[in-house]
Parts: sequence; structure tokens; C-alpha cells
Amino acid sequence: HLQEFVTVLVRDPRTQKEDSWHSYIDYEIFIHTNSMCFTRKTSCVRRRFREFVWLRQRLQSNAVLIQLPELPSKTPFFNMNNPHHVDHRRQGLQEFLEKILQDALLLSDSRLHLFLQTQLSPEDMEACVSGQTKYSVADAIHEFASLNRRFPIEDEETKKGKNDADSDSESSSSGLRPSDDSISCGCKARPASEES
Repeated sequence: HLQEFVTVLVRDPRTQKEDSWHSYIDYEIFIHTNSMCFTRKTSCVRRRFREFVWLRQRLQSNAVLIQLPELPSKTPFFNMNNPHHVDHRRQGLQEFLEKILQDALLLSDSRLHLFLQTQLSPEDMEACVSGQTKYSVADAIHEFASLNRRFPIEDEETKKGKNDADSDSESSSSGLRPSDDSISCGCKARPASEES
């Protein structure tokens, strides 16, 4: 029986311009795993610091008894142009995810999977886990585990042919059988309706 592993890398910080006054840095999150908890075995998405903050808050509110690991501190002196600052934060974000991915309860939260394997915004992730979108969590991840595809919001046309085309595209390279790519078995996410 193969040892289960999850490799998570936070890498390639890039400055993104929001508008002429505001910029932010986002980081690539790379996942490679053979764990049955994951819908896809490899994925690459980009997330910014405030999305990590959102994720931690949501995970904490669902898993009240767990002491979640801390994020790197949000310092007022953080300088986007200082490579040392940026790398320190990148490292902290990676350690945060590594610790979270060791916890089975946190792994059962669909938000974590949407955060790691789609580009959905926090609002769309919330809508998806609470069943307000036509696409399921698994749909979103299959549609959307690569950087260059923004999720077509409620666009029915693109959904028809998607599974044949790309849902198993990443299996061939990792040597896993396509069937391993099916939706998680033991890690069914709890329905979001439990929350008040």
C-alpha cells in the first residue's frame, strides 16, 4: 500500500496591479498528492495574503476545537519591494498550509480544497460550499485546477464537454490510474448547512 503524501509549495511571488494606486503580491500554490482526499492529484493556483486570512478564519469557525496554525504576521512594515520580506511571507504561508494539510478534520472542509485547487474568489467559494452555484465543489476543481482558466460563472455551455476533455489530463504524467482521480472517498466534506 502506497504511503499517502501531499506536497504543497508556495512559490513564485508576483506583483499584481489592482489599479494605478494599489498593487498586491500573489503566490502560486502547487499541490502534488496521491491522497484520496483530493479531487485532483496536481494543481496550480494563485492566491494573495488576504485570501489566506479568509481561509484561516473560515476553517477556524468550522473547527472550533482545533488550534489552527498562525499565518505569518501581517506587519504594517511589509514592503512588497523587499525580497526578504516577500520570501519570509512566502515561507510562512507554505508552513501554514503544510500544517493544515496534516489535519484530517481540516481536510474535510470543502473550502480548503476550493482554495487550493481553484481560482474561485472567497465569495464564490462560500456560494459553492453552501450549494448556491450550479457547479459542485468537484466540478469547480475539475474545471479549474490550472492557473490560466477563470471559472466561467454559471456558464452552462462550457460544462457539457468538459469531463471528456481534461478531467484526467494530469494523471498520465504522474503515473496514477485515471480512476484515482475520482472524487474523494473517505474525506467527504461536511455540508455547510451545519453552520448558523
